[in-house]
Amino acid sequence: MSKLDRIGNCRILEEIGSGGMATIYKAVQESLGRTVAIKALKPAVAQKSHFAVRFEREALSLSALQHENIIHIYDFHRVGDELYIVMEFVEGIDLYDLLERCPVLPADVAAIIALQVARALDYAHFRGVIHRDIKPANIMISKSGGIKLMDFGIARDQSFGDLTETGTGLGTPSYMSPEQILGDKIDFRSDIFALGTVLYQMLCGRKPFIEDPNKSVMHKIRLERPIPARKLNSAIPGELERIIERCMEKRRDNRFRSTQELVAVLERFVSRTVEVNYHARLVQFLCAQNVVQENELESYLHPVLTESKRLSAMRGSGLGKFAKQEALVLAVAVFVIGMIQLSPIGTAPTMAGVTVSDSVGRVRIATKPGTAVFVDGKYVDTTPISGPLVLKTGSHRLEFRNPIFRSETRSITVERDSVATITVDLHSR
Repeated sequence: MSKLDRIGNCRILEEIGSGGMATIYKAVQESLGRTVAIKALKPAVAQKSHFAVRFEREALSLSALQHENIIHIYDFHRVGDELYIVMEFVEGIDLYDLLERCPVLPADVAAIIALQVARALDYAHFRGVIHRDIKPANIMISKSGGIKLMDFGIARDQSFGDLTETGTGLGTPSYMSPEQILGDKIDFRSDIFALGTVLYQMLCGRKPFIEDPNKSVMHKIRLERPIPARKLNSAIPGELERIIERCMEKRRDNRFRSTQELVAVLERFVSRTVEVNYHARLVQFLCAQNVVQENELESYLHPVLTESKRLSAMRGSGLGKFAKQEALVLAVAVFVIGMIQLSPIGTAPTMAGVTVSDSVGRVRIATKPGTAVFVDGKYVDTTPISGPLVLKTGSHRLEFRNPIFRSETRSITVERDSVATITVDLHSR
């Protein structure tokens, strides 16, 4: 394929990915002024008629699926023998790359991701579409905390005939269900098995079935049970382990009776575990992994949160121990400075005891989000903070506590009417 400059009314900006079958480009749809992604079937693949048919069917299937957790299709182009799908562009990271950065996800983060994928699958299954290739690389996490299920290239849509011959298994081996491996006719329960496998991997830091010199992955999926999730990670809640086990039952009749049932049990777990907005929780986690930069936070996450939500975010991010130990202290501090903390957006957080007549200066705090800031032993705020702290002139001791990093302290001298910036680079425990 020659270098692309345009596809229809879209101007190509850059190539952003390439696989065995297709190349992905970032482009601008000039008629609407929006950024899009263009999936181009590679010429060598397009020459094989069944791949071309699959590609066109992917566009047709996806165009009929309008759900917040499924990538949106905008257009389909055929230029000679070349085929292109114009789709939603998602600024973020796919789950495969996220697991490369952080192999074991906090339980609440993994559950939120699984819940959003399950919702996408429930919607697709109701409309007769089986994905057949659920895996981390096909799950996109946007910087705004949304989840998008991608790549319906081998999906089975009951609106069309099945291109798969009997006895042929399609999918990625590590995430395939036993019946998929055998080439049996599959249904929604194969997608449930694959999602259970992904959830296991997110929580345990490894796939449930790993090939060794004596046995293949496919053999293990068909005949062996994986190591129980809580044996690999004792921090996994028992409820999540039971969800995984039921998803990954060898006999499909023993799995969840519907995708909606899986959605319901995941919703029940997440609703009891995560008290902040689910999107906000993912944004906080992405920031901790440097996927979202601190200077981008205001674009994706409201800078002012109530203290109860901040504590919930800490508790949900694997910071439960910190939250429990500090909850009473922070609650008292919040009560004392409550009126100040609830000041309108744009006003500077200040210390209790500061009066209008006091000589004061301002201090900006730059550190990792989710860090509790204490001044002279008193809790003040949790980052990101909406403005500089207003402190009395003189010497102060600042302490920065973040449960997943080592605490740091700084001694500062505040001068009258000054504005200083304190940058604290926290280090892992």
